[in-house]
Amino acid sequence: MLTHIVLFKLKDNSAAKVEETAQVLRNMEGKIEELKYIEVGIDVLHSERSYDIALITKFDSMADMDKYQVHPVHQEVIKHMQQVRESSISVDYEL
Repeated sequence: MLTHIVLFKLKDNSAAKVEETAQVLRNMEGKIEELKYIEVGIDVLHSERSYDIALITKFDSMADMDKYQVHPVHQEVIKHMQQVRESSISVDYEL
């Protein structure tokens, strides 16, 4: 199982914009066959080092994650994120 975690810091981190973007991410659920698990969390601490949104996804293999990366639904999400994110970081690991 491959886990892919991305943290996003948004340009506009108002509650409405963060929720709107979180919903864009959540909307991938059930639309990409290779995406076995998705969790979207919104930061509650709002500390100086906080990111606004956490995306946790899981795939059966690296090959499945590669298919996810180019899937049209994910490509639309990428377009949205390119417009709204200030920065992002990620980590990928296998268990």
